[in-house]
Amino acid sequence: MAKDIVVNIIGLDTSHSIEYPRRMQAPDCAPELKVPGLRAGRCLRFETPFQNKEGLDKRQKQLEDWGIKVTDRFEEAVKDCDALMLEINDPAYHLEYFQKCAGLGKPIYLDKPMADTTAHGREIARIAREKKVPFLSASSLRFVPQLLAACAVIPQPSMASVYGALGTAPAGSSVVWYGVHAAEMLERALGRGAVAVQTKKDALGVTVIVRYPDGRRGIVELNEGSWIYGGCLRTKDKAAPFVVDMSRAYTDELIEVLRFFRGETPSLAIEDTLEVMGILDAAERSLGSGREETL
Repeated sequence: MAKDIVVNIIGLDTSHSIEYPRRMQAPDCAPELKVPGLRAGRCLRFETPFQNKEGLDKRQKQLEDWGIKVTDRFEEAVKDCDALMLEINDPAYHLEYFQKCAGLGKPIYLDKPMADTTAHGREIARIAREKKVPFLSASSLRFVPQLLAACAVIPQPSMASVYGALGTAPAGSSVVWYGVHAAEMLERALGRGAVAVQTKKDALGVTVIVRYPDGRRGIVELNEGSWIYGGCLRTKDKAAPFVVDMSRAYTDELIEVLRFFRGETPSLAIEDTLEVMGILDAAERSLGSGREETL
């Protein structure tokens, strides 16, 4: 029987720091949601604008109940592991902690979004290349089977419209922080090549229009107070609508992470992640300027 890959977690300000270990080793996790082959060993906690001490204490207790050591010392948090998951809700911290982890010689999964700005995302990618760090960053929405089924029906859509939630970020850009989920679906469907973005705000949230040089069109609706995800891929004479079932989203992403930690080639490249980051960054700039902004 293969030995479990021991994963240490950096960050405790997101529910993902609980949900991924739950699927690795929680005794009460439903069998169909479990991902055998991974085990969380340690977790680094620190406060960010996204979680206070009380919330961190509650999460620490939960992780400790599952046999995970929680510490506020970085050197302690990265010991005795095979891989790292950077689970930091506030993307403003991503570059700093990626820099700290990149020299450890371990594969890194960096949870969404890649960074708070395109410039910081590019710096993360540069460090990964320089240090030869195996690196993966994505939203779970990229891997949901309903989207993948639509992509199989229409593998080269000329038009794609997707919709999702627009949560309110305690700090930084809400579009970057939560728009990443829907933007990942769009990039998975249309691929790379976006050149410019225009963002329109209304009473329901924001709509992002993504322009491509070959005439493709992408539309991302980010809706406040609505947590439904879905979309429609189209050609001139065919359509493949889909509505996402989120019940297995964490599990399906964790399966991708397990494959990556085992050394398999990821289903997306760093260039895909940078494309999503570019769309989000341009969407935030367009929201402020009222004009179309280039990637």
